[in-house]
Amino acid sequence: MDNIEIEKKWRVAHLPADLDTYDSIDMEQAYLNEHPTVRIRRENDTYFLTYKGISDNDVSHVEYNLPLTSEAFEHMLTKHDGRIIRKRRYIIPLDIEAEGVSLKAELDVFDAPFKPLVIVEVEFPSVAAAENFIPPEWFGEEVTHDKRFKNAVIAIDPSIDPSEML
Repeated sequence: MDNIEIEKKWRVAHLPADLDTYDSIDMEQAYLNEHPTVRIRRENDTYFLTYKGISDNDVSHVEYNLPLTSEAFEHMLTKHDGRIIRKRRYIIPLDIEAEGVSLKAELDVFDAPFKPLVIVEVEFPSVAAAENFIPPEWFGEEVTHDKRFKNAVIAIDPSIDPSEML
């Protein structure tokens, strides 16, 4: 089925030494709804509205990304719930293939008020590929099923303290 996102997520044991050599994206995102997830996101100078369907396994869910103008993004930003997330995402090739797809890590380094939180995600071509994935040693504890590490929860739940998530 198209528009299915399959991903897993980890805390980071240690940052790659050559982090600054990888491509990165400055991101700003805010949530209009948590369940199902409706968010707006700026990736450098590109804007999206994203709908993520409700998942029963935390690994795969329906996802639609629709383009926005900067004006529409700014207008919707005034209507968000909770806190705005700002982060830098590094795109790190993993030299691992799954079902003919070269996997990459998306390493998110969060800005205040979520600093020093660092999370890494990997998207997969199938649930089987996700289940069989052996993460690199620099990945830490898997947190795919820990709701506290979902961006929507981090943004909307004021009781989440990133310093307690390290």
